[in-house]
Amino acid sequence: MPNPSPSSPERVYRRRRVTVFGILAVVLLVLGYISIAVLRPIPANAAQLETTAPISQPATPLQWPDYGTGAIGAVGIDGILGDSGIQQSTPMASITKTVTALVVLDRMPLAAGENGPELTLTEADAGIYSQTIAEGGSAAPVVPGSVFSERQLLQAMMLPSANNYSITLVTWAFGSMPAFLQAASDWLAAHDLAGTHIADSSGLDSDSRSTPADLVTIGKLALEHPVLSEVVAEQSAVLPGIGTVENTNKLLGKNGVIGLKTGTTRVAGACLLFAAEATVGGEIITFVGVILGAPNHRQLNQDVTELIASATAGFSELQLVEAGDSFGSYTTPWGAASEIVAAESASVLVWQDAPVTVTPTASALESGEDGREVGSVTFEHDGESIVVPLVLEDELDGADLGWKLSNAFG
Repeated sequence: MPNPSPSSPERVYRRRRVTVFGILAVVLLVLGYISIAVLRPIPANAAQLETTAPISQPATPLQWPDYGTGAIGAVGIDGILGDSGIQQSTPMASITKTVTALVVLDRMPLAAGENGPELTLTEADAGIYSQTIAEGGSAAPVVPGSVFSERQLLQAMMLPSANNYSITLVTWAFGSMPAFLQAASDWLAAHDLAGTHIADSSGLDSDSRSTPADLVTIGKLALEHPVLSEVVAEQSAVLPGIGTVENTNKLLGKNGVIGLKTGTTRVAGACLLFAAEATVGGEIITFVGVILGAPNHRQLNQDVTELIASATAGFSELQLVEAGDSFGSYTTPWGAASEIVAAESASVLVWQDAPVTVTPTASALESGEDGREVGSVTFEHDGESIVVPLVLEDELDGADLGWKLSNAFG
């Protein structure tokens, strides 16, 4: 017998089931698509950083005289900034006394504010004075029985440049001149001053010699000492049996000069080891320089003044970045964009045309509010690193639902 055909209600029911399941499948597919579109991770956007070139400025030449030899440096900066003439060991006259003072202070240390032990001068010291006069060296009177502190002996040696007091001082400190000379040789070796040789305590002997670069280092060491730096900065001092003595450095207190030591002999000419302060961009620079072999001290002082001025002009405050300067940008596939800008300004003190390298970095980012830190820019100069944060200039909007739905699979 043939199977009976389904009744009309049953056919309707089947069609409805097919329709419902079809719609449900479509709904599930749509929901799945939406879930994928909304929940899938959005790739972060790489920063587009601008190419940066080193920053520099034009060089300013140092003004050197057309005689002698010299060099100049600055405290806190290794080596020298510039030099002139033949850079070889040459007689340094009474600048030698700066080394003498440092060697004595190494043997008989003085702290800031201390005067040190005392020495009573004798007829032997008066004899040294007479001998110095006979040799044609600079000298200061001696009164046997007068009592000098170590600091006062340093003042007698450094301010009026008294050769006889340099001999009295080293004989007291070391017992004899040969013992002092050995100590000086050891001290020079310990400080890597191979271009310097000490043949006496005063510099009257032309075999007391140094190179300009060594003398810059010696000047820096003198400024580092809490007592010697004060002594070389004194215009005058009142000493036992002598009275008031004046500093032979006529530039002291002028054009920023704060010390150090003059020197004059027939062989060495007029010489000056000097220290001077200058303010550039709110920072104090302390120059230490030397010129040897000038025809006279009047010419020397004029040339040192011009050298200090030109060295000051060689430093400048270089503006590295201003807050808001752009170093790149973010651009998203959904059309959002923001500049990557410096969060703050920065500057650095530079010498001449020394370059400053610029290296920006920024992380990949999907979105972020304005002001969000996204990286940094590093400025490198003379071993120093200056790091400035980089931030979003504007809000970087994330992808909206419409874009996600249109790009569910990337």
